[in-house]
Amino acid sequence: MKKLSIIGILCAALLLSSCFGSSEKPAEGPTAPPPPSLKVAKLVKQDLTIYNEFSTTLEGKQNVEIWPKVSGFVQEVYVEEGQKIKKGQLLFKLETQTLNQDANAAKASVNVAQVEVDKLKPLVDKNIISPVQLETAKAQLAQAQANYHSVTSNIGYSRITSPVDGYIGEIPFKIGALVSSAMAKPLTTVSDISEVRAYFSMNEKELLKLKESLPKNDNNVLDLEKAPEVTLIMINGEDYAEPGKIAMINTIINSTTGSVTARADFDNKNNLLNSGSTGKIKIPTIYSGAYEIPQTATIDLQGKKLVYVLKNDNTVTTMPLDIITTTQKGFVVENGIEDGTTIVVEGVSKLKDGMTINPAK
Repeated sequence: MKKLSIIGILCAALLLSSCFGSSEKPAEGPTAPPPPSLKVAKLVKQDLTIYNEFSTTLEGKQNVEIWPKVSGFVQEVYVEEGQKIKKGQLLFKLETQTLNQDANAAKASVNVAQVEVDKLKPLVDKNIISPVQLETAKAQLAQAQANYHSVTSNIGYSRITSPVDGYIGEIPFKIGALVSSAMAKPLTTVSDISEVRAYFSMNEKELLKLKESLPKNDNNVLDLEKAPEVTLIMINGEDYAEPGKIAMINTIINSTTGSVTARADFDNKNNLLNSGSTGKIKIPTIYSGAYEIPQTATIDLQGKKLVYVLKNDNTVTTMPLDIITTTQKGFVVENGIEDGTTIVVEGVSKLKDGMTINPAK
């Protein structure tokens, strides 16, 4: 009986301890995570200069091919490849032995015809022969003289001079080579590279954008004199020191390629640029009072670019962008944004409308 009483007392004590003696609180649910800390930036209007680049091929101001006007063997070559020359400088001399013989024969024919005219003239004066015979003799004299002048002119063509200042190109024909006006290659090419012309192509969309950015005169025609200077990026990636000017924009679109050709001119007084070289033309376009939106701040939704705008309560909402052009960093926008608008510039792919963030500068 005593044992049962002790057991009963212990059970009662334990029951009372579980009801009144415990100080532990009941377990709570999981704690909500804090808002993400994301970098934001305030948009401010500014004047932006955006550069468009086009591949280009350079040509000298003049590239004149030198062709022989008469056939003959190259007798002398007076210049070297790459040599700088002046207008009128003697370049080649062709062998003229055959031409000299032709000239002698032509001169003899002139003399014979002259003798005939001199013989017939007094006879006509005395009415011994008909004046028709004299006129015929005079015609034969004129023909002989014309033939002689033609031959002597050909002898002059055997001395080939340069029509322009410039630099001598490749000389494929050496002394002893037989040349003529019907051969496949010219004797050489003289290139005037004191000024270099950079030709480049653009598609219709690029042409329209360029025309919209260039100044126009009172007749709404492009005024290339007032166009901004352009930059030439040389083949080594460096900018050419002298700025250039757009000199020509073709208004006829090639129906096959859908492109047009334009040209920019550069001074080349230091002879650094060469005809036939390649590079890139960098054309500036200035946007006044525009915003540059970083690419990291945008998301794509059904073909539209959007950004997340930070509201006063630190929640975000999407805003579509009216993009006018792209840059290496992002996008240029002129309209649809209030000055001072704050946007999220990182981690935007994980955001949703109405989310709260912890903005960081």
